[in-house]
Amino acid sequence: MGKSATPTTDHPEADINHIVRGVVRRGLKPLPSKASISLRVDQDVLEWFKAKGPGYQTRINSVLRAFRDASV
Repeated sequence: MGKSATPTTDHPEADINHIVRGVVRRGLKPLPSKASISLRVDQDVLEWFKAKGPGYQTRINSVLRAFRDASV
């Protein structure tokens, strides 16, 4: 499923993963709002998340959420 459509100026989000996320979210509860913060992390940790590709901030948030949920 990693195949992407060619983005255009009319449809810059023409990426299959973007479309699938929208379809999967349909019918689910709304996503919580995000807060913009400044966070200091070790450089090697940040580089590791960035090396995994686009969406590293979302992955960091997911790791923090999983830790929070496991701590309950």
